[in-house]
Amino acid sequence: MNYTHVMEVIATVFELLGVAILVVGAIWAGYRAFRDYSAKANVYSGIRRNFGRALLLGLEVLVAADIVKTVSIATTLENVLILGLLVLVRTLLSFSLDVEIDGILPWRRRQFESARNGT
Repeated sequence: MNYTHVMEVIATVFELLGVAILVVGAIWAGYRAFRDYSAKANVYSGIRRNFGRALLLGLEVLVAADIVKTVSIATTLENVLILGLLVLVRTLLSFSLDVEIDGILPWRRRQFESARNGT
């Protein structure tokens, strides 16, 4: 067992973990939506919020898998550029999801919370 093989296994574990987070998050969001539907709550916003959080976490783990794979296995210029593009796209998607879930830009969150608390 050499270094490259160990890193491939680690990257694969991260990828499987990311996919598992997405699947479990989707199932959990569906369960919560079904439970909230019985309680006559706002199901749509709840399922978006719950699945959005799972999607954010899954994307972060998948980015980690890409980083491990690119840095340790094949560090060619082409692979590094592809990694940069993937990280950029996933970061923009994560940012967009975060704003969509919370309904406020991250740098305005403190101002919003202090206004809401009256301080």
